[in-house]
Amino acid sequence: MNGMGYGVMGSFWGFLLNLLLILLIVGAVVVLLNSSGYAAPRDNERIVKMERDIEEIKKTVEEIKSKLEEI
Repeated sequence: MNGMGYGVMGSFWGFLLNLLLILLIVGAVVVLLNSSGYAAPRDNERIVKMERDIEEIKKTVEEIKSKLEEI
């Protein structure tokens, strides 16, 4: 035995196994992030839409206030 591996082929298979394990973990993380709906640009679009809706609601409330004051 010589340290880390059992020869040239043993260290190659160990390297390949480690590489496959790392790719599997990275793939699982990517799949989990995609399924959880994590996406910053989409969130920004939702925030902009909510801000527009809030502005519309404020305008509607002001219109209702002015109509109530007239009455």
